[in-house]
Amino acid sequence: MILIDRVTKIYDKGTQRSLDGVTLHIKPGEFVILIGASGAGKSTLLKLLTREIFQTSGKIVIGGLDYDDIMSSEVPALRRRIGTVFQDFKLLPNRTVYENIAFALEISGASNKEIQAIVPRMIELVGLSGRRDQFPDQLSGGEQQRVAIARAMVRNPKILIADEPTGNLDSKNSAEVIALLEKINQHGTTVMLVTHDVNIVKALEKRVITLEHGKVTSDTMRKGAV
Repeated sequence: MILIDRVTKIYDKGTQRSLDGVTLHIKPGEFVILIGASGAGKSTLLKLLTREIFQTSGKIVIGGLDYDDIMSSEVPALRRRIGTVFQDFKLLPNRTVYENIAFALEISGASNKEIQAIVPRMIELVGLSGRRDQFPDQLSGGEQQRVAIARAMVRNPKILIADEPTGNLDSKNSAEVIALLEKINQHGTTVMLVTHDVNIVKALEKRVITLEHGKVTSDTMRKGAV
């Protein structure tokens, strides 16, 4: 699903390697946790995967698609295959739950019929069926993040990248969001979770990849979580 082969990223006019020869293979349907201190290279790796930036050297292949062969016109289609969720929910304040989720389909050219079929399913998936007509300021932080996850999943991506999705949430809402990510993973979506929350890492029996100074220093499967 995701092949990262000896990838290095050096930013222009600098000698500091944000990523330094990173090699990773993530299988279809895996749930992977990416950890590391600020400046370790996590954000750079995510930006490479979503084609916001380009690697200096090395190879990236996702779902059989070699990033070296992608034309600029093909990047939007690539990004539709990769859902993204962030610490900040990035919801449109003047749109309801339904409308926020539908917006992701509208901008990709979906028909009204498709929107009417897909959006209610996504609202049900994230457990917000009774909140579809509420605006973001009427929702809790956890509910807002669930809307953001529904929006990211609305085009049925093969991969979901969740970048610090619980950073603005309390422990209860954090647990609910992580449980939702696990549910999505169980339905077959590959999930890459970036987090600094040690409690989340300890609670999940998942593969944990550690980045330090642009290098992978640990790649282990966590067992016996409590």
